[in-house]
Amino acid sequence: MSAKTRLPVGQEAIQKKGWIGAHKYLLLRRLSQIVFLLIFLVGPWFGLWIVKGNLAGSLTLGVLPLTDPLVLLQGIAAQHWPELTAITGALIVGLAYALIGGRVYCSWVCPINPVTDGAYWLHDRLGLQKGWQPKKTTRYWMLGMVLIVSALTGTIAWELVNPITMLQRGLIFGIGFAWTFVIAVFLFDLFVSRRGWCGHLCPVGAFYGLLGSKSLLRISARNRAACDDCMDCFAVCPEMHVITPALRGKGTDTPLILSPDCTNCGRCIDVCSVDVFRFTHRFDAGPAAGRDDAAPQSADRDARAA
Repeated sequence: MSAKTRLPVGQEAIQKKGWIGAHKYLLLRRLSQIVFLLIFLVGPWFGLWIVKGNLAGSLTLGVLPLTDPLVLLQGIAAQHWPELTAITGALIVGLAYALIGGRVYCSWVCPINPVTDGAYWLHDRLGLQKGWQPKKTTRYWMLGMVLIVSALTGTIAWELVNPITMLQRGLIFGIGFAWTFVIAVFLFDLFVSRRGWCGHLCPVGAFYGLLGSKSLLRISARNRAACDDCMDCFAVCPEMHVITPALRGKGTDTPLILSPDCTNCGRCIDVCSVDVFRFTHRFDAGPAAGRDDAAPQSADRDARAA
């Protein structure tokens, strides 16, 4: 029997699920990112002030305060004791991401995510080399440096260069210096380090990963016995190392992806034509047959078929 022809990434899923089915979570993420961004833009653009502020700190409908916990920590490090509304807002945001998964922020909210995804898409189309890959711990060093610099300068240091904040400013005030930071992230991921910004350097992603390390929302490789080694999930995952323990595990190993690096983006679910992955919760950790466990049964079926 000839070897199975390798199709382009996601093509088999498209054939089985249709194009929308094979891009469902990607489309939902883009919609989510657009909605979150527009909520902050309709005020300065059209005078419809649903939310005042930005993703670092805001007031919704004049009642609900929301504060980025990392911004709060920088303020405390800078010896600026926050007001009660800021503390309340940080507790609300922190609890939400601790429950649903900290890096959900990176894939479902952060407006820089489409920028880095675009850089990866173009990098792949141009056939560029993987490039320099900083150690995974680099972003945690970056996080530590942000807090240290805030303490030394008495400022919320990261907000001075934060590409997320700069993107919002650029959309409000037009072409200007703020766009430099956004373009720099795009060019860095395109030419210097594939998926380098979000995966290796961004201190915001590092912080939210730590915050959501014990979160409830998880992706499970529950149907891993059906895996046909197409590798499409690894090709689309922004943090591909998180997949291996769940997918390659034996029957006694949990099928849950437990790494705090997982962004819960759902792309592995989209591109898998045999539906290995699914969204679930942290307590759905019971054993699931591994591919090695299914191998003897497959061999028996092949022998009978012959």
